[in-house]
Amino acid sequence: MGSLGWPELIAIALLVVLLFGFRRLPEIGKGLGEGIRSFRAALKGGDDVERGKEGQGGSTHGGGTK
Repeated sequence: MGSLGWPELIAIALLVVLLFGFRRLPEIGKGLGEGIRSFRAALKGGDDVERGKEGQGGSTHGGGTK
């Protein structure tokens, strides 16, 4: 299977515009961007969250000092 060329990309863009319309395209783009950002944050943040909990209180069991 070959790569996508200009004619294929134009056809896909026209299909998207016909399906969703011009008014919904910014909303769809915003939603896709937020989804990608949250996915990347979840991939990176899983280890960071665990390290952050240990670094702040020294223990993850909730026995911090006041």
